[in-house]
Amino acid sequence: MKKILFSLVAALAFVACSSQPESQPRRVKMQTTMGDIVLELSDLTPIHRDNFMQLVEEHYFDSLLFHRVIENFMIQGGDPRTRDISGSEFFADGEETGDPRYWEDIPAEINFPTLYHKRGALAAAREGDDVNPQRRSSRTQFYIVWGRTFDDQTLDAQQQRITRATGGTVVLPDSIREVYKTTGGTPHLDGQYTVFGHVVSGLDVVDRIQRTATDSLDRPVEDVRILSVKEITE
Repeated sequence: MKKILFSLVAALAFVACSSQPESQPRRVKMQTTMGDIVLELSDLTPIHRDNFMQLVEEHYFDSLLFHRVIENFMIQGGDPRTRDISGSEFFADGEETGDPRYWEDIPAEINFPTLYHKRGALAAAREGDDVNPQRRSSRTQFYIVWGRTFDDQTLDAQQQRITRATGGTVVLPDSIREVYKTTGGTPHLDGQYTVFGHVVSGLDVVDRIQRTATDSLDRPVEDVRILSVKEITE
């Protein structure tokens, strides 16, 4: 009887645990001088998720610039050197300054084809393959994809570019090709950079930022600054 009773209790405990709702993905609100962007972080990239959330908790992103903006491509931020200067003063190849932790990189977590460079994707910037063959990510610098739409012919050209960069290991499936034809994005980066989240709301803000006027170094003529980034807890 005791064994039967124990088995029943264990079974009820298992049912109770399995009926509990799964934890929701973590989300943050990024307030910028051009509006708010809500981002959801992927649980498929726990290193990038936890690193980004740690930076949020440290208020690291507060007051940094979107220092690199390319229309029909992406907007990039997270460089610690942009905290107390205007965009016109910033040079991407300048001397590293500040807390050395922020210049560390983290292991790649490339989850293609589940996570890819569709419009609104949140991804980690990194050094090029020539100095970074493991494709490790910047700890702090990120970009949000805007991109453009493609037809079959231009997607075939993109696939050739991807094939050269990945040795033929990354192939765009039909389902993803359809997204690039209808929604848009930057397919040539697939399988080479870590995508670790996406925009939940505020794509119109991303659009306004990516269309802002820039100089010859892709710096916005008028500063676009991150005011704060906070976790959404409700």
